[in-house]
Amino acid sequence: PISLLIVLLKPLSLSLSLSLSLALFTVSKFLTFALFHIAEMEDIQLCLSSKNRETDDGCSIALELSESDPFFDLKKKLLNEKGFGIKEVVHLKRSSCPDSIIDTLNRMLQIARITHLDEAELYFGEVKECLSLGAYSPRNEMEALNFILSLIDTSLSRKKHMQIVFLRDLRYAVVDRIHEFGGKNKVVTKLDEKYNCDKEKCLVEWGESNGVRTKLQIAYVEGAGRGAIAMENLEVGDTVLEIPVSVIISEELVYKSEMYHILEKIDGISSETMLLLWSMKEKHICNSKFKNYFNTLPEEFNTGLSFGVDAIMALDGTPLIEEIIQAKEHLHSQYDELFPALSSDHPDIFPPELYTWEQFLWACELWYSNSMKVKFADGKLRTCLIPVAGFLNHSLLPHIMLYGKVNAATNSLKFSLSRPCSKGEQCFLSYGNLSGSHLVTFYGFLPQGDNLYDVIPVDIDVAQTGCIEDSTSNWTTHMVRGTWLSNNHTIFYYGLPSPLLDYLRRAWSTDSCIDILQKAKLGIDTEVLENLGSIFNDMMDNLGDYVDSENTSWDVKLALKFKGLQRRIMSSVLASCLAGIKLLEIELSKCVIEV
Repeated sequence: PISLLIVLLKPLSLSLSLSLSLALFTVSKFLTFALFHIAEMEDIQLCLSSKNRETDDGCSIALELSESDPFFDLKKKLLNEKGFGIKEVVHLKRSSCPDSIIDTLNRMLQIARITHLDEAELYFGEVKECLSLGAYSPRNEMEALNFILSLIDTSLSRKKHMQIVFLRDLRYAVVDRIHEFGGKNKVVTKLDEKYNCDKEKCLVEWGESNGVRTKLQIAYVEGAGRGAIAMENLEVGDTVLEIPVSVIISEELVYKSEMYHILEKIDGISSETMLLLWSMKEKHICNSKFKNYFNTLPEEFNTGLSFGVDAIMALDGTPLIEEIIQAKEHLHSQYDELFPALSSDHPDIFPPELYTWEQFLWACELWYSNSMKVKFADGKLRTCLIPVAGFLNHSLLPHIMLYGKVNAATNSLKFSLSRPCSKGEQCFLSYGNLSGSHLVTFYGFLPQGDNLYDVIPVDIDVAQTGCIEDSTSNWTTHMVRGTWLSNNHTIFYYGLPSPLLDYLRRAWSTDSCIDILQKAKLGIDTEVLENLGSIFNDMMDNLGDYVDSENTSWDVKLALKFKGLQRRIMSSVLASCLAGIKLLEIELSKCVIEV
């Protein structure tokens, strides 16, 4: 038997639960919220620390892999294979020539790539499209380059005049590399002139009058709804949006409201749930400070939580159908715990007409799709709504990767570019390393391009196999994704992840000897691929026949699009199994001839 879930892998700096069925129902008695990706600079440096040392003819930067890294052993092994230790000192000399600068950058980049690998990148290895560049994935490459840039900028702020030149040259080399890599992934932006953005313009004007600074304008983008468009050519490091704390919607507003003295008496209620209830009422207050913000919010969010019966049925055969059903049941149970009791006991504070189930679901979708975790100057992490910033859409290769911490000097939240953004181009940020199922459920869309986090976990019961566990294995869970992303389809690899294959080989092998004959190895792999193919063939059958999405409602279209993605992943695994079996048959025939 096999159990399958579409999962959200942990983002670099924010631990989100792996599936809705786990996350939504065990974290709190009351509501929890899906959050924007936060990647604060000190969080990135959890994996890599730097120590600078000055000399007469230059300086050095020590790059060290932290022993607290959850994948320390794996990364240490990869570093060793590249000829590096867990601590490497890079010497920067004042007399460095252009070739030496490039060599230095390449050395630093090899180290930074490895230390910034996340779970999926470690498990699956390099992505095919990035192999020629020596990169693991677009996300990894951009984070590694921007980390090196941050180290150089820190050094530049501390160095003597004689050392600035070669540090500046190294910085130019890094920025050039970011331009080169980011330019290959530029998305053409087409504005939809059928819509006006008067409400959005009012919000931006209100924001600017309250200290907001922006180099972006809000417009309707074809196929994407509203988005943030660059008003000028913007460079790496430019701050494109700055939001003062005074216009951020956080729990502090609830504490000052008339409903707080009632809500604080409810056992176990979270600040996020209080905020949700506060927003349900605040959006109807005509003189609210945030009226312009609430005016820009849609009447319907169109996320998976709003799927109708037809859309849910269209998901039949996918794990997402059960996740969405459970999510809606959970939200309804949470609503029933609060209402109508609060409206009956305090009708003046919680008017029944404002606290219906439909309004509650709307507020849930608002906070799931627009909330952000922000670290304030006092060190506290709070769930917030950020006016204007909510128009920044998600991308698999975003312009903004590092955000979420209030700048203590300016008491504002800054959004700065990790790669350049041209005038007229839509500026994207990252909501996190999210799977398609999570994006459908909480945001209501699937991103363009290949999402490296669209994975199908594989949990095979090997209790009956007599398998001897490999104490050297770093993996306790296994998964697959689209095999078209793999760079190795040769024998013993087949485009499938090596950790999974090794696990299945141990599970289905009756021989505990490592040094078994080549013929036996081929036989074991044949059995592995036949069994894996059988499992995924059954899964394909469960998906049913292809259904045309023409002339269907928005939710059915999205459900069928997600189902099509599942079908594509499963088909690729099946194709890899069949191709692998053919390779094995050829090799087995050679063994027979040799005998």
